Amino acid sequence: MVYNVDMIKTILHCDLNNFYASVEQKLHPEYDGMPLAVCGNPEVRHGIVLAKNQLAKQAGVQTGEAIWISKQKCPNIVFVPPHYDKYVEYSKKVFSIYTTFTDRVESFGIDECWLDVTGSLSLFNMTGEEIANKIRETVKEKVGLTISVGVSFTKTLAKLGSDMKKPDAVTVLDKDNYMSRIGNMSPSEMIMIGRKTSQKLEKLNIRTIYELAHADINIMRSHFGVIGSNLVKEARGEGDDIVAKYYEHTIPKSVSNGTTTPRDINTFEEAKVVVYALSELIAVRLRSYNLLANGVGIYLKNNQFDGVSKQIALQKPTSNASTIAKTALDTLKDIYNFNLPLRAITVAAIRLTDESDYQLSLFDTSDFDKEEQLEKTVDKIRDKYGYQTIKRGVVMKNDLTGNLHEEDDFRPFHQSKTT
Repeated sequence: MVYNVDMIKTILHCDLNNFYASVEQKLHPEYDGMPLAVCGNPEVRHGIVLAKNQLAKQAGVQTGEAIWISKQKCPNIVFVPPHYDKYVEYSKKVFSIYTTFTDRVESFGIDECWLDVTGSLSLFNMTGEEIANKIRETVKEKVGLTISVGVSFTKTLAKLGSDMKKPDAVTVLDKDNYMSRIGNMSPSEMIMIGRKTSQKLEKLNIRTIYELAHADINIMRSHFGVIGSNLVKEARGEGDDIVAKYYEHTIPKSVSNGTTTPRDINTFEEAKVVVYALSELIAVRLRSYNLLANGVGIYLKNNQFDGVSKQIALQKPTSNASTIAKTALDTLKDIYNFNLPLRAITVAAIRLTDESDYQLSLFDTSDFDKEEQLEKTVDKIRDKYGYQTIKRGVVMKNDLTGNLHEEDDFRPFHQSKTT
């Protein structure tokens, strides 16, 4: 779609309501009419609320709080474990509906996305609000889930609109009414403003979106750099970000996997087991997306909940688990001495490139090809017969990684258009 400079866009932000909990209720109709929360497994120290339905929310249950606190607030609450494969399945069903209205569907996670329906208004002979309601009704009818939709002329305002009224609702913020609707809100309600930025704005006596929209851009730049002027423009409704096409091939910035282990990690050798297991998960995902990593990051949290992290560049791109693991472990040695035990480790493949864009030097050995082909062959065997068919010796029969490749608790979903 090519835009006229003066064209006012019509952008929707669609947000699936209480997504994880709503899917679980579809899977468990016996819990209809009951407060429900999706929780990690307390036996492996993931005993927190990951998502909750509307009834649990009304009882005061909050995402991220401990299970026992939720039980005190809502004694009759039902706890269920997460089923990420089902969330992906339902997400795809909903996104397939979105793409019948426009090809410009930009994912913002498994349960949220923007739609640019500017070119669809005349095609469907509908207003943006009418299209939003049509999508909302279609999702409810065909998938059995509800969405909240914000309708506006920028991505930021559309996202703000979808947050204003939930569940199962449409909110319109147009050129004429948007400031009267949002002007008194805190700037922290805007998608790009986090807690620290909000605190800095308060020190500048900017406490509302209206005040941000009327802030001096030069002063904002002096405090925030380039982002300062962007904040003002977004508050003024002058954002011009384009909604990407759903089927465009986009390369994610990173692929990562992390885990909180069933018990504390007291030594480097114990950490080595976890790092190798995580690196295998990452490598499999890289190869399934035909991506290569140009760097590796490791993120550590000790049993006092203090964190440390570091990233390092690779000499040549890879999707090889051994290379990722060895690099992560070398970095771990540099930044951690085990004066305190670790409780969580995350490994990340960063600075990703498409495998087709990388060509081996004429002076390279064939080791790269051999290792990559060997791991791809292992991938195929595991796809057909299961992960347990082939395991690295370093991760066998170990209580730190026994469930890492089996339980959903240890495989957090990272949304990607390639899934």
